[in-house]
Amino acid sequence: MVTECSREKLLFEGHGRREVCAAFDGGKITSDGGGLLLREVEERFGILRSFTASFTDHRSEHSEFSVEELLRQRVMGIALGYEDLNDHEQLRHDPLLALMCGRRDITGQDRAAECSKGVPLAGKSTLNRLELTPVGATKNSRYKKIVASVSTLQDTLVDVFIRMRSKQGVPTELVLDLDATDDPVHGDQLGKFFHGYYKSYCFLPLYTFCGGWPLGAVLRPSNIDGCAGTVKELERIVPRLRAAWPNVRMIVRADGGFCRDNILAWCEKNRVDYIIGLAKNKRLVKAIGGELQQAKVQFEATGEAARVFKDFRYRTKETWSCERRVIGKAEHLRKGANSRFVVTSLSLERVDARMLYEDRYCARGDMENRIKEQQLYLFADRTSTHNMRSNQLRLLFSTMAYLLHHVLREFGLAGTEMQNAQAGTIRSKLLKIGTKIQVSVRRVVISFSESYPYQPLFERVLANLRRHRPQVMQV
Repeated sequence: MVTECSREKLLFEGHGRREVCAAFDGGKITSDGGGLLLREVEERFGILRSFTASFTDHRSEHSEFSVEELLRQRVMGIALGYEDLNDHEQLRHDPLLALMCGRRDITGQDRAAECSKGVPLAGKSTLNRLELTPVGATKNSRYKKIVASVSTLQDTLVDVFIRMRSKQGVPTELVLDLDATDDPVHGDQLGKFFHGYYKSYCFLPLYTFCGGWPLGAVLRPSNIDGCAGTVKELERIVPRLRAAWPNVRMIVRADGGFCRDNILAWCEKNRVDYIIGLAKNKRLVKAIGGELQQAKVQFEATGEAARVFKDFRYRTKETWSCERRVIGKAEHLRKGANSRFVVTSLSLERVDARMLYEDRYCARGDMENRIKEQQLYLFADRTSTHNMRSNQLRLLFSTMAYLLHHVLREFGLAGTEMQNAQAGTIRSKLLKIGTKIQVSVRRVVISFSESYPYQPLFERVLANLRRHRPQVMQV
């Protein structure tokens, strides 16, 4: 965030005989100098530019800010750690953020209104049009005229994944991770309900990821089954992936909350494999009774946790339409027996029981980390507007900010000590750099602090990004 200059001296406790004083007179200084790396990501890969076609702009052709500039300002702000629209009342003065947003006039000196001179970016009242414009708005609407298509934004997440994943070659297998999580609310938002499991009023968003890439982020009320809408999401995502890679194998992976016959049957009908948790019951526990006893004997002999797996066929008495392969994990720990079950369409010839559970199913925990990363550091839970639609758009803006961080991690941080860093660490070590900005007719000069501790890493990340040609796209 850029500082405003003030000549008034601030006095601090002295240092020996020396007086310690300060003033806000250092010129245009921003705390987000490392945001230039996010700008480089956008210029090289066109992530946010891909989403602009999802907005229909009914404003006058003389509007000062394009949809792309507004979208970049909103999402870049989230990526830098500014969760609220109110933050942009100060951020709109920052020439570096204006540079990140693609503004040609990054000082604001060419603004039409005299009161806006020196303010290069939009304020909160302009930015909120992105999320608060109703579906039926037209050019005759009074204020809010930028209509977002939520379905097109969701589809664009898949399209961006296809484009970016293709840079690494044609995949032979894709694992689609699905999960629901709680999004606590504290106001009178539409769609909020009390959820008994989470013990709070919340939304229940449904996420779909593939190897760390978000393919869907659907905001839902919490008075529904946790897997509601899964088949609809698969019907949206799978055909797009198949159109890009006709021969790719796809596996749906999820916890026991998604073990529903309609989901399993859809996968079987559409040549999609699945690895899904299965809630235990008396019949299942009885089926692995011998293995539980075996694990107990091993534990008593060694004093260490013991696991024994059983591979068997199983069908529920009423809810399943057919018999399916189930993997039972019989484990004995210091606290006692611990049994878990997974249902899968993968054959024994492709993967044995132990590998399927330990290497394939348990790997879904990384997707949970991605959701936590988005909520903790990119404000996916900042769904505080009254309407469900605007909160859905906020969730998608957070997902776009996550995408910027993920692309920076995949293509900029690859091979560095921070290649697995989360967004919070990336922001604190690489983006939050005190920076002085000088703008002339010919140049924009950025002066970083000489004492910045991660200079070699920063230079390497920039070099990694600049190996990729700038993205040229028609929007």
